[in-house]
Amino acid sequence: MRVIFRCDPMLVEHLPRPVPARGALPDWLRAMPATTYSAIHGRDIRTLKQCPPVVDAMTYGFMVLLPCDVAVDEGAFSWDWKIPDPVTQNHPRAPLSFHVQGQLAGSPLANPGQAALKFNSFWTIEVEEGWSLFATHPVNREDLPFRLVTGLVDSDRFTDGGINFPAVWTKPEFSGVLRKGTPVAQCFAVPRAAPQLEYEVFDEKRQAAYTQTVADVLSTPGVYRKRFRARRGHAIGK
Repeated sequence: MRVIFRCDPMLVEHLPRPVPARGALPDWLRAMPATTYSAIHGRDIRTLKQCPPVVDAMTYGFMVLLPCDVAVDEGAFSWDWKIPDPVTQNHPRAPLSFHVQGQLAGSPLANPGQAALKFNSFWTIEVEEGWSLFATHPVNREDLPFRLVTGLVDSDRFTDGGINFPAVWTKPEFSGVLRKGTPVAQCFAVPRAAPQLEYEVFDEKRQAAYTQTVADVLSTPGVYRKRFRARRGHAIGK
């Protein structure tokens, strides 16, 4: 899967590039211990850090990054980002804009009296024909003070405009700085063709396989990682 990013020529030296998600893992995951003692089990057990499906989800696709520091003070957002004027017309200069409150009214995303954020995009994104771009909140990043609104864009066709990422601010008590390079959206390409769903009951072979697989997983650490986890390649940028 080739993903092509393009930006205004005046801004290319001022923008953080989207990066493979594996390169934007949070400090808390790196700092977590691999095991912890469980009084219920009477022994050390593996933590979230050693759960391959969790880690693989967090390292899947690529991250779109905040292009500059954004200061937050009691719900007010400000930045001091000196960039050249883009040569492209209708191009944003601010890292953030907003959706008015009424655009979320009636949805569980609405917060009374609160507008929604919109992380402006400075990169256009093109994926291969027949694929769409799935954009969502960085996986398992409940530490971030916002929650991205998930969206799906046909980025094999919509290739000449930036994709903006709406988000709800979830921590009104937060005051501080969102640092340049903070992941704001985790994205990956998905096929647009609808899946064909099929339903079956276990035959004797599947029953035996289920019984054995579950027994192995419960009795032996690392069964999924050693026997079932697929090797993942590293994204190559140029």
